[in-house]
Amino acid sequence: MNRREVVQKFLLGGTVLVLVPSVLESCSKSNAMNPGSNPPPGGSNINLDLSLAENSALASTGSSKIVQNILIINTGTGIVALSAICTHQGCTVGYNSSKADIECPCHGSVFSTSGSVLVGPASSPLRSYAVTQDGTVLTITL
Repeated sequence: MNRREVVQKFLLGGTVLVLVPSVLESCSKSNAMNPGSNPPPGGSNINLDLSLAENSALASTGSSKIVQNILIINTGTGIVALSAICTHQGCTVGYNSSKADIECPCHGSVFSTSGSVLVGPASSPLRSYAVTQDGTVLTITL
C-alpha cells in the first residue's frame, strides 16, 4: 500500500467515525428535542400565578404554555395539563389552537386535549395531571 492509499483510508475512516454517531443520534430519543427539565417526581406541585405577566396569557381561551415538560392549555372550558413529551419518540409536542389539538412535530402524532391519540404513530396517550385553581393561582399536581 502506498502513502496515497494510506492517507485516503485514514481520511475515509475519520469521516465515518465523525458522521455515523451524529446520524444515529438524530434517530434516537434525545433530550435535545425536550427543552427544560423533567417534571418533579409524583406528589409535587407546579404553581402558576395567572396575575404574573409570564403566565397571564393562560387566562385566554386557546392559549398554552410548557412548564417543566408539562403542557398547560386553556381550552375555553377549563385548564388542562398534559405531558409535553410525545409517547412515540420523546419529542416535545405543542398545542395547535386553530385545530384544538396537540401535535408532535417529529413524526406527526396528534393528540386530543384529553391526551388521547387521534393520529399515530404514537399508540399511548399523553399523561394528564390534575389542575386546580384558587383565585389566580393554578396548581398542577404531579
